[in-house]
Amino acid sequence: MPGRVLVVDDVLPNVKLLEAKLSAEYFDVITAMNGVDALRLATQESPDIILLDIMMPAMDGFEVCRRLKQDGKTQHIPVVMVTALSDASDRVKGLEAGADDFLTKPVNDTALFARVRSLVRLKTMMDEWRMREQTSHDLGVMLQPEQAVEVDTSGAAILIIEDNPIDIANIEDILRGDAQRVDIEISIAKGLARAISGEYDLIITSLGLNDGDALRLCSQLRAQDRTRQVPILLVGEDDQIPKIAKGLDLGVNDYLIKPIDRNELLARARTQIRRRRYQDRLRENYEQSLSLALTDSLTGLYNRRYLFSHLKGLTTRSGDAKKAMSILLMDLDHFKRVNDTYGHAVGDDVLREIATRIMGNVRNFDLVARLGGEEFVVVMPDADREIALRVAERLRRKIADAPFNRMDKVGETLDLSVSIGIADNADTSSDPTELLRRADQALYQAKNGGRNCVKLYDQSTEVVDSNTTRFLNSAT
Repeated sequence: MPGRVLVVDDVLPNVKLLEAKLSAEYFDVITAMNGVDALRLATQESPDIILLDIMMPAMDGFEVCRRLKQDGKTQHIPVVMVTALSDASDRVKGLEAGADDFLTKPVNDTALFARVRSLVRLKTMMDEWRMREQTSHDLGVMLQPEQAVEVDTSGAAILIIEDNPIDIANIEDILRGDAQRVDIEISIAKGLARAISGEYDLIITSLGLNDGDALRLCSQLRAQDRTRQVPILLVGEDDQIPKIAKGLDLGVNDYLIKPIDRNELLARARTQIRRRRYQDRLRENYEQSLSLALTDSLTGLYNRRYLFSHLKGLTTRSGDAKKAMSILLMDLDHFKRVNDTYGHAVGDDVLREIATRIMGNVRNFDLVARLGGEEFVVVMPDADREIALRVAERLRRKIADAPFNRMDKVGETLDLSVSIGIADNADTSSDPTELLRRADQALYQAKNGGRNCVKLYDQSTEVVDSNTTRFLNSAT
């Protein structure tokens, strides 16, 4: 998932080298050569990640990082310090200033690209949760959220999966002062089972486990609902950078190179625990604060009012950052026949099942709403029309290819289909009403094209009728 990277270094060849490497990997790169410009660009351009040199005149990287983390507008932007400094004390100083990682020059490209991709994915997810919480705040159903820097990291529950007795003793001794509970497992199978059955703030595992593949363990942890959001800290050797990079691509949050430095382990563990608890707080506050006024009582999805308020903020952010965004507008085909033939109770069951199928086939940060009646909307940030088309086709098949069970008569089923219209922001303003109008036009074409199909918006096929203004009173 390419994103926008701010490269900060006072040496022009270093800037150009990083810019060339990242651009070749399809990242959008902006640059600054001093701390003042870095702070300004971080506020104005909202990068997805900042690669920050330390040794700069006037304002060094440590101070730049501290100021970024003290500003509510920039404190959630991941920072990776890229520097010639290599002592553990320098790494700890950077981590304590708020940096997410510390890469030593000359930078290993494998580690660099994996780290950037990992942190961009993390920021995308966190941005979506913060956007949803801000939407609720704007609607008056939530107080202004607390800042991440206020999150306490004490009393954590940590699971160590390690089979080296010396490393176990060392890690446990370091963490005991901070953590309320430190559990230890020496095998992959028992470690996975303990992680799934327990409630942990952090999982630490070694790449050198003797009874299996530690990366497969990380993949399994990410595949389980109970452990999908738990931070993973990978411990490896200097010569295992390619495996560490693979781990980051699999969803590992951070890594530590042996020999283990006490203060570095504490700093990295606290950073991950703080982020996990902040994310949990966002999720819990958000879920608790959503009232029935913002959700559809039948399906549990967001309703029209919430959709438009959220979409307005999201389209503005996407437009400012020049990020892709797509909207899917879905309408069940001939749904009136279901209500007329089988009754509204069966129709309600169908709508609930439709909502379940949609939610099960989109990304966890896509927004799904019921617009009204048998119409549903999927808002897909950071998705161009090609991605949206693939998702829409998958949704169409999931609905058309699997009959719906009748709850009123066991064993009897209904065959239904859906028409889907797609619009994106590639060639239009960030007006949510216009985006929905275009999706509605595409849906109109899908209906006229025989139903049970997906259509992309095409300006040449615009049709003017009384239905095209139905999104103007957006919040009603």
